[in-house]
Amino acid sequence: MEDNMELREQLFYEQKNGYDRLSTEESIRMNRYCREYMEFLNEARTEREASRYAIRKAEEYGFRPFTPGDPLLPGDKIYVSNRGKSLMLAVIGARSLAEGAVIAGAHIDSPRLDLKQIPLYEQDELAYLRTHYYGGIKKYQWVAIPLELHGVVVLKSGETLDICIGRETDEPKFVITDLLPHLAQEQMKKTMSDGITGEGLNILIGSAPYADDGKDRVKLAVLSLLNDAYGITEEDFLSAELTAVPAFDVTEIGLDRSLIGGYGHDDRVCAWAELKALFDLKEIPDRTCICILADKEEVGSDGVSGMQSAAFDFFMADLCETQSVPVRRCLEKSFCLSADVTAAFDPLYPDVSEKRSESKLNHGMAVCKFTGSRGKSGTSDASAEIVARLRGLFERHQVIWQLCEMGKVDQGGGGTIAKYMANRNIDTIDAGVPVLSMHAPFEIVSKLDCYMTYKGILAAYCG
Repeated sequence: MEDNMELREQLFYEQKNGYDRLSTEESIRMNRYCREYMEFLNEARTEREASRYAIRKAEEYGFRPFTPGDPLLPGDKIYVSNRGKSLMLAVIGARSLAEGAVIAGAHIDSPRLDLKQIPLYEQDELAYLRTHYYGGIKKYQWVAIPLELHGVVVLKSGETLDICIGRETDEPKFVITDLLPHLAQEQMKKTMSDGITGEGLNILIGSAPYADDGKDRVKLAVLSLLNDAYGITEEDFLSAELTAVPAFDVTEIGLDRSLIGGYGHDDRVCAWAELKALFDLKEIPDRTCICILADKEEVGSDGVSGMQSAAFDFFMADLCETQSVPVRRCLEKSFCLSADVTAAFDPLYPDVSEKRSESKLNHGMAVCKFTGSRGKSGTSDASAEIVARLRGLFERHQVIWQLCEMGKVDQGGGGTIAKYMANRNIDTIDAGVPVLSMHAPFEIVSKLDCYMTYKGILAAYCG
């Protein structure tokens, strides 16, 4: 019998709960790391805010803006901001870029409600803001919850005004109303996707009328308040980027405080892991280490700040030029961790998952050989060689990790920036944090998985 047990242990593969392998010292480091992450998530509610926060922290760690043509030496720490919405950072390595770079790429945009360009209207003595949802959401989840307004208004003069209303405890919040159950018989006969429509996601912003005898007195009162606070008029909405996000503070979840709840884990949880790993490089790395904080992943990675943009190619070309290295030679020798979240197995909804292959909370960093949907549509499908490289790397650095897929084969699926990196001839694989309630206004992650994702990215940087 003992021989059989030894043979089973030798030959069988079993993924264990990470807490069974976590030391007391590691637990202390995990909680310290997660406190920093929670601070980041509380302050970075949009891609612009995440980028600004990252730059501020990077400069504290000695990073400086990079201008093409600047000479670079091993150990130099530089960053390039792409229009304030995405960010690329690098620590120059000891070896030539001809031998490739180690890249970690995450995105800092999250599902939200963008305001339309002519958003403000009054209806039956209530003032509303029209919205256009961004990314994949369940629309019914966004009603009857408190909301904040974040973004910028750019005046005709070119002056940019930062807007943030509702983040502080003493500031007003906003809401999209829902129908009371007593009168919702017809609404509740509809499907979940039809019960709340995109055109119905209008935010209640005011009700007190302006003291005159004209029309749209509530709208006028709201505009008067905005004009007093920011000096803007209704026309200025034409050149504004304003968004509504949930007004929930990031918080610990569970009596054991083992989980973190908040808005925007997807994908700022991996963005912070990349940043912190880059900041924590204690010595000059062997190969140049690059951190990408991309925008527009939730809507296909298009646009000047998305991963399909040439901005990353230009950044790499500028780096390679300092060493007289053809950029194509660097990319073909590079390795990229596409650091994005994946769906955690939820025991309340087991029918959509193939339990053995799904990522689980507290089982560590989740590595996805491929993403896409159904017949692996829209995936780069990393090679067996790349997975083997990670196995050895994570074993050397004692990273707790798991290999996973996302849901049953015919159930659906999702994508990341991985295929856009692989299309550049870069060996790429997805890895990140498992999430419960992904794309909801309030998502859940495990502290252990957050910390192990940071350790995994740091291991990749260190080699």
